[in-house]
Amino acid sequence: MILTKAQYDEIAQCLVSVPPTRQSLRKLKQRFPSQSQATLLSIFSQEYQKHIKRTHAKHHTSEAIESYYQRYLNGVGKNGAASVLLELANEVDYAPSLMARIVLERFLQEHEETPPSKSVINSMLRDPSQIPDGVLANQVYQCIVNDCCYGPLVDCIKHAIGYEHEVLLRDLLLEKNLSFLDEDQLRAKGYDKTPDFILQVPIDLGRAS
Repeated sequence: MILTKAQYDEIAQCLVSVPPTRQSLRKLKQRFPSQSQATLLSIFSQEYQKHIKRTHAKHHTSEAIESYYQRYLNGVGKNGAASVLLELANEVDYAPSLMARIVLERFLQEHEETPPSKSVINSMLRDPSQIPDGVLANQVYQCIVNDCCYGPLVDCIKHAIGYEHEVLLRDLLLEKNLSFLDEDQLRAKGYDKTPDFILQVPIDLGRAS
């Protein structure tokens, strides 16, 4: 189904007031039942990433970080089982996984002797059970599983889809008896940039099909 610019703009406009959660995607599907889930997710992701890039800086000032952290502490102090971080992210219109990263990093700065490295934070976001605080671990987990645009879960899904397409492309090249080099072969030859495949002999796309 071909998506017109008018249809795209209508969907994009609807996304202005929609938080980036899976619940919102379900509501979007109800609003636009003729569009596939994949189409809506793609538009959702593109538009929300534009928004995040525009507003990223204001969420990373020292004042904003401290405000988010104190609001998190106050929230879990009242009810540790509530979705404090997720609700905070939605309230300030910021990706839940990115909000979780801000608060996690601030928490580790306060409780660890040395500033946390990026690799340590990434590891904890991929596996919240590593976070040395059960309440925060649960809060971070809620943000990750409810974020459909950012975070390790989304990265994993994108990687799986990319690998699936790579396998399909390899099968197609083999089926057409086309000579090519894959990423491993390109690295072995010392290439700095390694696309999935490079054709060794130029082809006529009309004849190849």
